[in-house]
Amino acid sequence: MRAADILPDHLDDGTFNGVSVRKGTVGAFLANARVWANPLTSANERTTAENDIVDALPALRALGLFDVLAIRDAGLQALVDSH
Repeated sequence: MRAADILPDHLDDGTFNGVSVRKGTVGAFLANARVWANPLTSANERTTAENDIVDALPALRALGLFDVLAIRDAGLQALVDSH
C-alpha cells in the first residue's frame, strides 16, 4: 500500500476510526519528539513540542501508530501514556 492509497494527494485530511487526521500528523509527531527529547532544547521549545505531541495523540491513536511501533525513549513513552 502506498501513501496515496491512504490519503490521496488532493486531500489534506481523512477520517480514521472516527477521528479527523491531517496529512503530516505522523511526521510532525516525529519532529516534535526529536525536539522534546533533545537535551539542548530550550524550556519554551520543549513545552511547545510537548503541547503539539499531546494534541496529536488522538489522531495517532486513531491511526494505530502505537499498536505497531514502540517508543524507545522512556520519558516520551511516559508522556504519551499520561495522556
